Amino acid sequence: MADYPVTKTDEQWRAELSPQAFEVLRRAATERPFTGALLDMTDEGSYSCAGCGTTLFTSEQKFDSHCGWPSFDDESGEIIKVEDKSHGMVRTEILCATCGGHLGHLFDDGPTATGLRYCVNSLSLGFTPAEEA
Repeated sequence: MADYPVTKTDEQWRAELSPQAFEVLRRAATERPFTGALLDMTDEGSYSCAGCGTTLFTSEQKFDSHCGWPSFDDESGEIIKVEDKSHGMVRTEILCATCGGHLGHLFDDGPTATGLRYCVNSLSLGFTPAEEA
């Protein structure tokens, strides 16, 4: 296990996460495009890691990139960026810095001033409406 503030065994993660969320967060799987529950979410609020609850993004950072996954142009929480050479490509994988959960990938083709597009699996996120924060 890596050295993260929140560490659990696979058995503990499996007990807490749905099978699909486990595959995304703990095995770096990717949900099918245009199927995620948070893709079309436009409510004001914050997006957190579905594994540990750490706030990662806000609704102000979210935009519709038409790529099939929720996209953000900046981060609100600490995210680890690592080189990913899987699937015959070189990309930047993004992980929750608190639990090491796989979130998605970071690209430098965003349309806003940051030029960034954090392409994130809905299954790796939770959403808290602004009025509940």
